[in-house]
Amino acid sequence: MGRDKALLELGGKPMAVRVANALTRAGASEVFCVGGDTDALRVHSLRVVPDEHPGEGPLGGLVTALSAARHDIVVVLACDLVEPSDGAIGRLVESVGAAPAAVPVVARRPQWLHAVWKRDACLEVLRTAFEQGERSIHRAAAMLDVQLLSESGAGFADADRPEDLTGGG
Repeated sequence: MGRDKALLELGGKPMAVRVANALTRAGASEVFCVGGDTDALRVHSLRVVPDEHPGEGPLGGLVTALSAARHDIVVVLACDLVEPSDGAIGRLVESVGAAPAAVPVVARRPQWLHAVWKRDACLEVLRTAFEQGERSIHRAAAMLDVQLLSESGAGFADADRPEDLTGGG
């Protein structure tokens, strides 16, 4: 995108704020951003947790989020959701069941950056993989019996290119 997607405005609000608001509407009792432009995010009243592994990819950010979370059920969403949906987030949380994690599938691709993780079941497995040099969430999560939610795309489509920024109402 050429700039920080967290602060990119869509529908008049930064994308990170839109995601945080959807989490709050879905019932999250704790919402925070991992890493990013701390000062700019705080201007928008977002709580920021410093990334324990800056520049080390999304698995490091996930490990940071799970480490910082106070609850066992942790919804981790990338900031670039085009139309974050509290309903979709709620359905994702409900779907985790006995699995250690639930990952939505959009256009036949698991969305590892938009998932629900059970901290107590996942943190040590993911941290160990990270410490052993793994940087891919999906390869690190291969050790877990992850629930894939097929074609649960509504609410989990993200923006990787400028043309993905449609909607946003």
